[in-house]
Amino acid sequence: MPRDLPLNSLGFAKPPAETRVVVAMSGGVDSSVVAAMLAEEGYDVVGVTLQLYDHGAALAKKGACCAGRDIHDARRVAETMGFPHYVLDYENTFREAVIEEFADAYLAGATPVPCIRCNERVKFKDLLATAKDLEADCMATGHYIQRKIGAHGPELHQAADPARDQSYFLFSTTPEQLSYLRFPLGHLASKAETRALAAKYGLPVADKPDSQDICFVPNGNYAAVIEKLRPGAADPGEIVDLDGTVLGEHRGVIHYTIGQRKGLGIGGLGEPLYVVKLDPETRRVIVGPKAALSTRIIPVREINWLGDAPFDSRPEWHLKVKVRSTRPPREAIIRPTGPTTAEVELLSPEDGVSAGQACVFYAPEGGRIHGGGWIWKGRSS
Repeated sequence: MPRDLPLNSLGFAKPPAETRVVVAMSGGVDSSVVAAMLAEEGYDVVGVTLQLYDHGAALAKKGACCAGRDIHDARRVAETMGFPHYVLDYENTFREAVIEEFADAYLAGATPVPCIRCNERVKFKDLLATAKDLEADCMATGHYIQRKIGAHGPELHQAADPARDQSYFLFSTTPEQLSYLRFPLGHLASKAETRALAAKYGLPVADKPDSQDICFVPNGNYAAVIEKLRPGAADPGEIVDLDGTVLGEHRGVIHYTIGQRKGLGIGGLGEPLYVVKLDPETRRVIVGPKAALSTRIIPVREINWLGDAPFDSRPEWHLKVKVRSTRPPREAIIRPTGPTTAEVELLSPEDGVSAGQACVFYAPEGGRIHGGGWIWKGRSS
């Protein structure tokens, strides 16, 4: 084959028809559009959908919207566009790698982000290995994030549409994985463009609503899922202030999150009180004024670094960080304490920083993601 062939849209010097791409298909509109787009461009597309959980079992009730619907939708898209589609049973893997840790983290008073662990341990590990077994040149997903080629290789950048950006959930993507992954939707200006493409391709999911919840926690009812996974987890206990004075009783630590104000059942005490700490061992919910939520120093571990120079090659990095998916990046100083650990100092304090959340690193300008890590214990100061 001549070496001077132009690169195709996925970055390979060969015709699309000779480029195999596995598309991770969730059954939603985003991944469906990616598969349809690549199929129309003439790529050798293979759709793969993971059976991760059973909604009916998670909710223990009939009539729950189940994972089978999404699998059916993904299959219909593949039939519409004429490419093969496979369903892989990953329920055991997903339960062990994601759901069990989610339950344990919640019971330990943390606020876990299972979507990140799913990307890290299932989609970009096991599914990516399957794609290589299928001799695919790359794997594509419907995530809203951009992969750009920089001076030192592939880089991860925020999506063009800030409202759809999913970089917070993808910080643990390794350089090796990034070399194999493709994100064809990251450059689109809005979700409306994605739906327009779905309609153009005649996809049966063009008007399918976006999923808002964690997939195995429908309706956002974490406590119900935890109680089913860990019977007896919702034992009642005391609500106390910062001095240990008992203010009331609660119905189980798992029903509360750091920063929560409403639903505490301790009104009429003057200034508003917020959950500032959860102590599962004593079954106590500790509350205090809003000022007590303020955090400046955050310990972070399990860092995945995507910068050009080694992470611990400098005493500090001046970057921006996100400590929650819904908040904008803010200026911080990151001081490595080892190859995968650091102390993050926020230049202006944040409220409601919680163990179990991710701390994601961004370039000061330009939207490049430099990786991130996990907040691993309560507020330091």
